[in-house]
Amino acid sequence: MENKEPVVALTGASGYIGQNLMNKLTKNTKVIALSRNGDQYEDSEQVTWRSCDLYSMADAEKALEGADIAVYLVHSMMPSAKLTQGSFEDMDVILADNFAQAAKKQGIKQIIYLSGIIPEEASSLSRHLSSRLEVENILRAYGVPVTTIRAGLIVGPKGSSFPILAKLVKRLPFMLLPEWTRTKTQPIALADVLKTLHHSVGNEELCNRSIDVGGPEVMTYKSMMEKLADIIGRDPKMLPVPFMTVHLSRLWVRFVTGSPKEMVYPLVESLIHPMTVQKDHTHPVWSHGSTPFEEAAKDALEESGTRPKNQLFTLSPVRYDVRSVQRVPIPEGRDADWVAKYYVKWLEEVLNPWIKTEVDGNLGCQIGFVFNKTPLLELTYSKERSTSDRALYYITGGWLADNQKNIRGRLEFRKIPDKEEAIVAIHDYMPSLPWFFYKYTQAKVHLLVMTLFRNHLQKLGGYQSEGGGKRRQPTLMSLPIHDS
Repeated sequence: MENKEPVVALTGASGYIGQNLMNKLTKNTKVIALSRNGDQYEDSEQVTWRSCDLYSMADAEKALEGADIAVYLVHSMMPSAKLTQGSFEDMDVILADNFAQAAKKQGIKQIIYLSGIIPEEASSLSRHLSSRLEVENILRAYGVPVTTIRAGLIVGPKGSSFPILAKLVKRLPFMLLPEWTRTKTQPIALADVLKTLHHSVGNEELCNRSIDVGGPEVMTYKSMMEKLADIIGRDPKMLPVPFMTVHLSRLWVRFVTGSPKEMVYPLVESLIHPMTVQKDHTHPVWSHGSTPFEEAAKDALEESGTRPKNQLFTLSPVRYDVRSVQRVPIPEGRDADWVAKYYVKWLEEVLNPWIKTEVDGNLGCQIGFVFNKTPLLELTYSKERSTSDRALYYITGGWLADNQKNIRGRLEFRKIPDKEEAIVAIHDYMPSLPWFFYKYTQAKVHLLVMTLFRNHLQKLGGYQSEGGGKRRQPTLMSLPIHDS
């Protein structure tokens, strides 16, 4: 890296880790602070705020303009629209892919990504850790050097895992301890994670590496809860039980802590994996945090206790918007652009005889009833924003769309890097139907149609038994859709 003061684009700058990291970065770097509500913050000499919706590739490109290094602190566990249909894993694919492509286009020299420790000996990973690894691979897919900092449980007053653990200890007079409470982990203080993230900026030695970080102690979740109880001054009775499955634990943890299921479920599912620093991903300096768990926990609990309880805040206007994201297979020899064109023709066939689709010379599409000239939806193909790996349509009309509010509504078909899979996503769609009616009619029909389409593509890539195994039938190149 050059010796000039770098410009760092920081995603999640208004979040807890982002705020703390920004305080460190601004001591020696200029920061472009990115947030969905960046226009609500004031710029300073070292910080320029930008509003950015990373679900939009155009927004991601504008956000990274002028930056040298980009820090990725993004996760999509929580819903991002009034109605969000789809898994957090598929949402994360879109966010990471937009970010990685934008970084490539804007000449970013390094991406720094905070992830979770990936236990290599596990036969299968939880959804949460599988998604973290998939995001890491996507960020690397376009050639920008990536530094991945992999941490287990981060001990801080906010975040996810540690506050949930603290709530369990505070609120329960006795605790049933499932098997996962005996899983080993290596908690690390927030301050130590921030130190490693900060020193990763511009550090060529760490480019294209995945570094595990952990504190000085390897512990079980049970031993962490016992230490937390001592710090708080409680003595809950703890009883190991063999019968509580991960699924029961998810319900139990959510009920006791009051945390949203979108956050609790994936995290609890990951607790079956040991989260300790692994030799193959160890750095002699930056892998080893120095803060003992007890000290880090005391600091976190103290800061949490001194935070104002009733802060004033302003409510944003309610947006009756929709984000619906599904993953489908791509038949062999085809691409995302083909899937998009095939979807339109398939939709007419599966809903025949009531639905018709018309495609114009510019690849725009109208979908409607055969007996009505006014389309249900009108889709305008964006030639300048589309490639073979991404077909983008703007929702520009139709009586199912609120044409006054539907400014950014779009439908995209996007290939996942290095996989024969595509993401089909509707973003920022504003329906014209009354919300309650839309939610339980049109939205449900869309999910049903996407399930049928996914199953149809799977059958097109049909497998045929051969000698106890399976092989793909070589019939896909003859599918009745013309490339253009």
